Amino acid sequence: MTDLDHPITQASFAMIDREVGAHSLSQAKYAIARRVIHTTADFDFLHLLQWSPGAIEGAIASLQNRIPIIVDVNMVKSGIASMVAKTFQNPIIVAVDQAKTALPGKTRTETGILTCFEQYPQGIYAIGNAPTALLALCEQIPHSPTPPALVIGAPVGFVAVLEAKAALADLPTPKILVQGRKGGSPVAAAILNALLVLASSQPE
Repeated sequence: MTDLDHPITQASFAMIDREVGAHSLSQAKYAIARRVIHTTADFDFLHLLQWSPGAIEGAIASLQNRIPIIVDVNMVKSGIASMVAKTFQNPIIVAVDQAKTALPGKTRTETGILTCFEQYPQGIYAIGNAPTALLALCEQIPHSPTPPALVIGAPVGFVAVLEAKAALADLPTPKILVQGRKGGSPVAAAILNALLVLASSQPE
């Protein structure tokens, strides 16, 4: 059982469905968008989310195979820990915790994401806070023989946010991307939770 079975969640989703009305998203894409809207109360995400072809299907298979989930900050981990525990128990690695000190000219989160990519190039990456971490990841991906299973690009803010998202958009890597300046750790967590629910509803 997931939190989707809770009556309040069901009532909230019904209200979202009524307000959204007709749309052109597939069932899986809408499940992700609806989860983000539920988390943020922001209907703009219906149009801000972008998916590369096959990204959702690949992410579902990777989650079912217990591929590690690498997140930039602890807030994303906190947002997904319960759902991960209820579903596939994937390892969750927090990038910022992998770097006690930052490399010269880099942030701790940026340093940590580079460490994580060396160890888990095939992982599922979710960036909800640190655009520098997303940029660093995007710079490394073309040089790796093993691509990530998925990159969720959802940093929020102003400095380097648009540049980081543009760098991810240019890569052939499987991705789910939030366009523009919006995003945040709750959004990254909501996307992951929606994927976990989708994965748990399909045979392994």
